[in-house]
Amino acid sequence: MSRHVFVALMMACVASAAGEAVAGEAPADANKTARWMIAQERAWAEQACGHPWVLSDLLAADFRGTSPKGTRYDKPKDAPAYDPATRFSADCHLLGADVRFFGADVAVVYGSESSVATLPDSKHERRCLVWTDTWLRRNGKWQIIAAQDTRIECPST
Repeated sequence: MSRHVFVALMMACVASAAGEAVAGEAPADANKTARWMIAQERAWAEQACGHPWVLSDLLAADFRGTSPKGTRYDKPKDAPAYDPATRFSADCHLLGADVRFFGADVAVVYGSESSVATLPDSKHERRCLVWTDTWLRRNGKWQIIAAQDTRIECPST
């Protein structure tokens, strides 16, 4: 078999496999699951404003994220002691989120959020992120396995 024919066959196989993965069926309860995922994303966005810690259940043990500064991070080992008076930010809001299913056990949530941080000089700065979270259902449980956050200029209000 010539090298060109072999490469063409391999590319066709990869394209076919990729098409099958994307064209897979969404879970039967896709709308309910999407609403639940968005509620979990909102809880994560609001966590920095003193809301309860949600990452212990939300992130998979093998989770890997990329921060807005480009550094990689893993799932936190332990939840901090909950204290609603401890706030890293104020006015935390999930601005929007869209869920897209890639088969029955994989989903990607595309979202954005904003918060207000206190700077060292005591001034306040509104910060906005857009992010992509990859969810995987294992043993019947949905968890985030990967996250990518990017800081953007905040839209005018």
